[in-house]
Amino acid sequence: MKKIVVFILIILFTGVFWEVVFAQQNFMNIKVNNKIFKIVLEDNKTVKSLTQKLPIKLEMSDLNNNEKYCYLDFTLPTDSKSVKNIKKGDVMLFGNSCLVIFYKSFTTSYSYTKIGHIENPADIETALGKKDIKVVLAENS
Repeated sequence: MKKIVVFILIILFTGVFWEVVFAQQNFMNIKVNNKIFKIVLEDNKTVKSLTQKLPIKLEMSDLNNNEKYCYLDFTLPTDSKSVKNIKKGDVMLFGNSCLVIFYKSFTTSYSYTKIGHIENPADIETALGKKDIKVVLAENS
């Protein structure tokens, strides 16, 4: 009986191990002034709907010296929640059509639907700058 239990535990552990090791994260790229950043995506309906529309060219405006935003030409499904803390590199949806990329961390009382976060956001503030900017969202290649 012990051998069967051990065998089952080994099979279960092996399956979980391989799933963790080889699970592919869902990514999207954002191109800013010829520099490409990788966005690690959430697993939700908003992201699934957004990625079906890629590639997307956007003209983003600066707001409050901490974020870039753009109203999309289409709406997306939402699951808006109070996030309380914005982190540098967060990518979110405000309402059902306003895409926001945050380049500074701060606290907020606003609610957003999470889309993802920039994998290595160290240079994102410099890349986005303080002026309006054109970016391209595209599939991870």
